[in-house]
Order: sequence, then C-alpha cells, then structure tokens
Amino acid sequence: MSKKVLGRGLGAFFPEYEEEGKEATSEGGQKKSPKTKTAVPIEPAERVNVVLNIPVDHIRPNPHQPRKDFNEEALDELSSSIKKHGLIQPITVRYLGEKRFELISGERRLRATKLAGLDEIPAYIREANDEQLIAFALIENIQREQLNPLEISMGYKRLIDECDYTQSEVAERVGKNRSTVTNMLRLLQLPDFIQAALRDESISTGHARALINLKSEDDQKKALKKIVKNSLSVRQTEDLVRSLDKKSEQKSKKPEKKASNPFLDEFSKRLRQNLSTKVDIKQKAKGGEIRIEYYSDDDLERLMQLFDEMG
Repeated sequence: MSKKVLGRGLGAFFPEYEEEGKEATSEGGQKKSPKTKTAVPIEPAERVNVVLNIPVDHIRPNPHQPRKDFNEEALDELSSSIKKHGLIQPITVRYLGEKRFELISGERRLRATKLAGLDEIPAYIREANDEQLIAFALIENIQREQLNPLEISMGYKRLIDECDYTQSEVAERVGKNRSTVTNMLRLLQLPDFIQAALRDESISTGHARALINLKSEDDQKKALKKIVKNSLSVRQTEDLVRSLDKKSEQKSKKPEKKASNPFLDEFSKRLRQNLSTKVDIKQKAKGGEIRIEYYSDDDLERLMQLFDEMG
C-alpha cells in the first residue's frame, strides 16, 4: 500500500527524513542501523510549491534579509503563541540540496519557533535563483512582515539596484501606487537624526515626509524637536514646515551687509554733500568705481555745470 502524502511532513517528499533518527528492525526483531541516502534533488517539480515540516537546523538565514530590527518582546509573544497554537503561516524557503534550505521570508517566525524550542517548522518550498531570491525575499517581507518604513524604503531601493526594477515595476509587485514607492524612497535622503527618530517611532512616515521639504538641517532639527516635544500631528508638522520654510526664504532674500570702510564712507559723504545727490563708491581689487545718480535731464545738466566749475 502506498504511503499517504498529506500530514507526513518532509518524509513524504524526502524519504530519508523519515529514515534518519529511527531504529529499523530486521525480520528477527534485531535492531539495525538506520539507512542514510544522498539527499533527493529538488527535481521533479512536485517537490516544490508544497508545504512541508522542515528541521529548523536545516534552514540557513537569508543573506538578503531586509529586516534589521527585531523586537525581543514581540518575539517572546510570538514564541509563546507558536508553542501553544503552532505556526499558522508557513515560512518560505528554497531547496539548496543535501537536505539544506535557505530562508526566503519569515525570519521572525523562524526565530520565534527556535525560541519556542520546536525542532520543525512548516515551510513553503519554491524554486528561486539568486536574483529571484533577492526579489522574493524583499517583496514577501514588504508585503507580509511588519517592517519599519526605512526597511521598506531600503527594500524598494534594493529591488531597483539589485534586480533592475523600475519604480513602476516595484509598485506593481508590492501592490502600491508608484507615488507611494517614490515617497518612500525619498525617506533615504533624510539626515541620520531624522531616520533614527523614524526608526524608533518617535515620528511617523508622514512627519518624516513633511521634514524632507526643509532645505536646512538646522530647520529640520528645530522642527523635529518641536514635533517630539509637543506631539504635533502630521498636519501641524506640515504647517510648521511651511512657516520655517517661509522664514528661511525671507532671510535668504535680505541683502548682505557690506563691510564698512571708514575712508570710503567719508569720501562718499563729501561727494553727496558737494553734488547734492546719491553717490556710491565701490572698491575693487585694483581701484574702484564711483556711481553718481541723477533724477532728470535738468538734474544731469546741473551736475555737468558743477563738474565744469570744478574743472
């Protein structure tokens, strides 16, 4: 009679998993050593796109894991839930050969399962080359895991840099609008102190996107301090940014004060008194220029007469 496949875990598809760790007996009742085989290759296709129970020690971490921060308290809670109810959502892996697997997505679930002291974990096995592994890992984590905004932004960037996706292709694959992807990528342009506040949830993505519009880091620091201190909403933050931006623009339009030269000031004063009009003296690297203003043809005629008399 053939073996049932459902509910038998990895042994249904990789028979050597059932054979390892069991003591087989001969017809005479004597124990014999368990058989060992070379791992069955991933082909044929029915050994992928299935969910199997896999030993946790046979799964290596994903080197392209987009998630960097794992909340220990949340891991403990998930671990307790898994210990009590089991893991409802399988992780995703690819088969490497030699009964070894590589995680594609679900590192948080894998860590919590190990923390719960379980030896096996349900895993969905799919085929993936190295490039697809990066894409699957990023996309599935972005879609399923509770990544922070910067991890999501970095995930989008890696899809563009490492998988040659356009922003439109990223948006299509993660189920977002292209404008959403563009705005998330802009978060990576923020200075470190704002990224840190976003990472530790002192501010939200909406706050961070508003702060991008401030050109001065000093203004960004002032705004961030007010946001955190006064618990400003995103709308209030947008108003604050507009106010700071307007002040900064007005400040930049103010003419810079020229360094005063007492000798030139004195000469300008004497010329103004003698000519009864506005006179500016501009000093250059060599020499300079005198600018005399007149306000009508008659005024110009008057100045010409004065010059004739001086001559």
